[in-house]
Amino acid sequence: MDAEAARTARESLELAFHISNILETGLDRHTLSVLISLCDMGVNPEALAALVKELRREPSSFPVPSSVP
Repeated sequence: MDAEAARTARESLELAFHISNILETGLDRHTLSVLISLCDMGVNPEALAALVKELRREPSSFPVPSSVP
């Protein structure tokens, strides 16, 4: 990726993140970046939105690591 393309990608992500914050989605930059990349690869955006909603609704089934003394 050349410098101009990288700059455009960063600006696009910043704009998407700003919109995400206005809409109070609770998505961080990294998560938003992953979701955008998945859409770019052809994943259905409505399916991704449904998945994010479902994951937020369910309590985490992964063990939470305890702090190491």
